[in-house]
Amino acid sequence: MTGFSFAIAARDGAARTGVVSTPRGPIRTPAFMPVGTQATVKGMYMDQVKALGADVILGNTYHLMLRPGAERIAKLGGLHRFGGWTGPILTDSGGFQVMSLAKLRKLTEQGVTFSSHVDGSRFELTPERSVEIQGLLGADIQMQLDECVALPNERAAIDKAMQLSLRWAERSKRAFEAQPEGRALFGIVQGGDQPDLRIASARALAAMDFPGYSIGGLAVGEPQEVMLAMIEAVMPHLPEEKPHYLMGVGTPDDLLAAVARGVDMFDCVMPTRNGRHGQAFTRFGKVNFRNARHAEDPRPLDETSSCPAARDYSRAYLHHLVRTEEMLGSMLITWINLAYYQELMAGAREAIARGAYADYMAAVREGWARGDIAPWQG
Repeated sequence: MTGFSFAIAARDGAARTGVVSTPRGPIRTPAFMPVGTQATVKGMYMDQVKALGADVILGNTYHLMLRPGAERIAKLGGLHRFGGWTGPILTDSGGFQVMSLAKLRKLTEQGVTFSSHVDGSRFELTPERSVEIQGLLGADIQMQLDECVALPNERAAIDKAMQLSLRWAERSKRAFEAQPEGRALFGIVQGGDQPDLRIASARALAAMDFPGYSIGGLAVGEPQEVMLAMIEAVMPHLPEEKPHYLMGVGTPDDLLAAVARGVDMFDCVMPTRNGRHGQAFTRFGKVNFRNARHAEDPRPLDETSSCPAARDYSRAYLHHLVRTEEMLGSMLITWINLAYYQELMAGAREAIARGAYADYMAAVREGWARGDIAPWQG
């Protein structure tokens, strides 16, 4: 079994392209990871996800520990076999969902106890239990348990959460030592919107020598410029030879801007969530299929797209599916969105390799600003 590693193939300023190697296959970076919260990327078959160019998907510890349960998934052969995905899987620790979804939370040094948002059952999640669950799932890349706070927040609360997350990082790392070779555990940088706290967190985690580093606690209410400032503060203090993962982010523009600042990996529910609400991401910006302007438009969304959903169905049909709330509408627009995110990252990788990432960003943003320059006049 080969181990976990990261190799940078090319740099263009702070942007870099490379490969994260895992026993289940390579992850080309920069990479966008479709979110498979409950062992499924909503609205998609796994072979569709793979065909779009995704090398890795994300699973969620919190949701899977509630239903169907980590032990049951392990008994059934692990998350890869259970969900039908043969490539690498990254799991988050469950900490964010405990803080945002669970009821009646009680946080202590030991961990967090909470009531399930599903049926009210009581659970305890500690750093050790989080790592154990991720191991039972068979995740190739796992996250330490951390405390994530909403922004804006008081500095004292942000500092307290960051310090607790560091102590939990040490415990998570010790618990992870029992797992098979080839898997990796990432530390998570916290510190809210306070640059000095972010830097302290990054330095402490770097000293722990994790195989990779996540930047957490962003895209939780702060404006984009604050998020980017926190990335810029953190990056000089993270080992550059390790992969950098920005958790839960974001819009296509967020991805472009973060890649320019040295981020290698992303995940976000936006492509699937927006797809379920009739909003498509395209090379000419966002398209809302609830809008009546599409009702009699016979053109495909994008005749140049490699995605059949964007190329082979009329705008009028997509509008009809959305307005009648047919499930096929959600499926097709989710397909379009995930395809666009993969195309965006493939373009970034190619541009970085050519030393032309700034030109690539400018061209993509120009396309969004220009919009759909030939609206249907029917």
